[in-house]
Amino acid sequence: MKVSVNFDNCASTGACTQMCPEVFEIRKDGFLYVLNDNPGPELHESVTAAEEICPTGAITIEQ
Repeated sequence: MKVSVNFDNCASTGACTQMCPEVFEIRKDGFLYVLNDNPGPELHESVTAAEEICPTGAITIEQ
């Protein structure tokens, strides 16, 4: 699985960090960072949940 974020659309709301903190992080600068853009199958469910909860649709998952 490949995770990407359209940072032009990202509002850094933090919803994805709550769903999958192993992959997404908002740092002190207020911006979202992708910690692991190729997470293993054990994170599939939480990454998918993060994609679905993103209010701006900025997260994309490729299988």
